Amino acid sequence: MKANGKTPYGYDHVDGQFVPHHPTLDGLEKAISQIRDNGASIRSAATWLEKETGRRLSPTRLYALTWTYEEIGERQKARNKGLTPAQKKKNKLKMSEKQIRIKHGIAKRKLERFDKSTEDKAEPELEEFEGGDEVEEVKEDDREVIFRPNPGPQTAFLAAAEREVFYGGARGGGKTYSLLIAPLRFVHHPTSRALLIRRSMGELRDVIFQTQQLYPKIVKGAKFKAQENTWIFPNGARIEFGYCENVTDVLRYQGQSYSWIGVDELPQYSTPDIWYFLRSSLRTTDPELPVQMRATGNPGNVGSAWVKKLFIDPAPSGTTVVRDVQWELDGETHTSQTTSKFIAASVYDNPYLTRDDSYVSMLASLPDIKRRQFLYGDWETVEDGSFPEFSKDVHVTEPFEIPNGWTKIRGADYGYSSPSGIVWGAVDYDGVLWIYRELYVTGVTADKLGEMIMDLEEDDGRIYDSVLDSSCWARRGDTSPSLAELINRAGCRFRPSDRSPGSRVAGKVEIHKRLSVDEETDMPGLMIFSTCRNLISQLPALPVSPSNAEDVDTKSEDHLYDALRYLVMSRPTNVRTAYDRAPSTRYRPSDSKFGY
Repeated sequence: MKANGKTPYGYDHVDGQFVPHHPTLDGLEKAISQIRDNGASIRSAATWLEKETGRRLSPTRLYALTWTYEEIGERQKARNKGLTPAQKKKNKLKMSEKQIRIKHGIAKRKLERFDKSTEDKAEPELEEFEGGDEVEEVKEDDREVIFRPNPGPQTAFLAAAEREVFYGGARGGGKTYSLLIAPLRFVHHPTSRALLIRRSMGELRDVIFQTQQLYPKIVKGAKFKAQENTWIFPNGARIEFGYCENVTDVLRYQGQSYSWIGVDELPQYSTPDIWYFLRSSLRTTDPELPVQMRATGNPGNVGSAWVKKLFIDPAPSGTTVVRDVQWELDGETHTSQTTSKFIAASVYDNPYLTRDDSYVSMLASLPDIKRRQFLYGDWETVEDGSFPEFSKDVHVTEPFEIPNGWTKIRGADYGYSSPSGIVWGAVDYDGVLWIYRELYVTGVTADKLGEMIMDLEEDDGRIYDSVLDSSCWARRGDTSPSLAELINRAGCRFRPSDRSPGSRVAGKVEIHKRLSVDEETDMPGLMIFSTCRNLISQLPALPVSPSNAEDVDTKSEDHLYDALRYLVMSRPTNVRTAYDRAPSTRYRPSDSKFGY
């Protein structure tokens, strides 16, 4: 019996006596033989012994059983032979540090024994042991593991090579933690400069606190400058942290260059303006450093519609999407290609939250829509939408050629930094409005937009009415033409929309009327071609205004909605009847007010 009262290794405690466990003792003898005679490493032998016998023996204890104290002393003398006193002292200190690291590694492995991910790790057979008998040598497996990504989506997110990746879905999938780890992949590049964005300063403080617990353990020598909210690494690489509560806040990053940009909880932003603006700051002069944009988020926020359109709708989770990106420079339109990917997150991907059922049970107890959003990551559900009567099955149809006898009209909402939205509609003989085309662009000047409209209408024939946001008629100085004048120069012939008090609510009511299904004809008053993907995505996702229950939230992505509202408020009707199909030779607007 050992002095500490514990059962010696290789023995069983039976009826107050220690009985030899011969399979274990035989395995121990084989392990010691391989170490002494064949040069096997202590750690490999200990690993094999545990696998062979089912009983764990630490490498330090196996080391002590392999050699006598006299032999250990002789081995130490041999290592110090020929060294100066200073070198011997340094070596002694080094050995002391190694012993500490070994003990820490042993404790870490005891915890990892409860982790399923380490249970099936392949181990070498005894006869495949490689040489080396220094127990003090720290192997790669002995390093302290600070972070290990969960198998599945979290690993896929960190390994993704696409330029833009959105990791989102259910709550509890480990998205935010992944976003903190992602820029660390590139800090070995001295030129690496990363930016991580949250919506508010309060949320940003929480993120910074997590990095203070994490970054110094992963990268030795990393220092945090609180005044700049920036981590600086020994080689000069930087990770900055900032917040953007609105579009104007993003201007503080104008002119900056970042090789990596991340946005946590991207759907909290009502429009994609911030994402597009930050995209312009993504660049580097280092050819070996990839540039990446990363984002995370959950469905159910004010910006879920545009995030869904940009990342979720194009392709299933895990699929690489290649798309064109356009921008204006010196009056010319340039096009390039970029790659993106959506990675779906699930709470079941996070073993730390599913070890018990408390968190999952909490999500399962939420109301139906919230449960589908937060537990299952369902992007199709919309809570408190402005148009609950909208249904793809009812209001969306496949495109067809518009008959010559139908009246064609258009509505437009202009924006440069924010998107410009234009919709084209045609009214049939029964008064049903068919939206057959949309245009949704950003960063296009007013005169260029007019040209784009005329190009799209080359084969349309006559447009009988055209309505544009009346704010475009505002003067820009004493002599500069208004935005409406610039657009109309191309030949579009827009008139101003109705801006009278109550017009916004009246327009919304009119859309509600047209979305309703007529009991006699079994047809709604508004149909949309399936090619109008942006309008189809935005219309059902528009949230109700928090200050006016009769209006939509103007902070949401409502540009195409506004264009549709201008169009329906023009009281569009067919200028011909079903009994008089002769073409009309004069312009007869539905509204007597032309305005321009």
